[in-house]
Amino acid sequence: MKQGYASNDRVSLTLGDQGVAHVRLTRADQRNALDAAMVAALLDAGGALFDQPGLRCVVLSGEGSSFCAGLDRATIEGALADQGLNLAERSHGNANRFQQLALQWRKLPVPVIAAVQGGCIGGGLQIAGGADIRIVAPDARLAVMEMRWGLVPDMGGFALWRGLVSEDVLRALTYTNREFSGEEALALGFATELAADPLARALALADEIATRSPTAIRAAKALFARAWDAPLGEILQEESYAQQRLLGSRNQVEAVRSQMERSPPLFTDP
Repeated sequence: MKQGYASNDRVSLTLGDQGVAHVRLTRADQRNALDAAMVAALLDAGGALFDQPGLRCVVLSGEGSSFCAGLDRATIEGALADQGLNLAERSHGNANRFQQLALQWRKLPVPVIAAVQGGCIGGGLQIAGGADIRIVAPDARLAVMEMRWGLVPDMGGFALWRGLVSEDVLRALTYTNREFSGEEALALGFATELAADPLARALALADEIATRSPTAIRAAKALFARAWDAPLGEILQEESYAQQRLLGSRNQVEAVRSQMERSPPLFTDP
């Protein structure tokens, strides 16, 4: 991946020297609202990252005053007018095209950190929900907005928010589309932590994660993916399998060496 790579004028995608990719929504004049071009660009960016060698962490952010204002009105109107639209079709494994916009971040084998400022509404909130970690500005404005348009969250929100937000609270927010702040998002479970500069904090955290063993990080993310719905016995077995593969591996030995010698680790990327 070359520095400055861009799918189109809606999304930029860059990869730093330490394997930290930055996916940035760049439709700032429209508060990064999702139109057809941005949907395509985000899917292209996610697809490129799945095949990116040396990838260790991803930061997801929005340019300008908002993270993402959700689907724009033209996209909603286009969906209403499209008689051939089949949302039940699984075009991306277990997801349709719109669900993949949010789920692809959870499916990536490396951690994803969302940096959220300004508006994070509807589909934008679901995209942020796909990240492993959400760094949110205290004065950000968030909402489960779909009910305003007579719709339900359908970009994976019900699955992605499961275990993060109390079900009764999520029901109330879904039924009323009430807006809430970043501070309230932290209390409710939508945010991992607050930061006055979410992007700076997300990039610093990504750099820290990039210094850890990439094979262990990927193994941990795979275990998290199984832990939500697998029976206890299966989770315990998967932990054992993962640990067995890591013990004595090159990167595990290197992690021990770097700690013992107090020197930077020299990991090999998967």
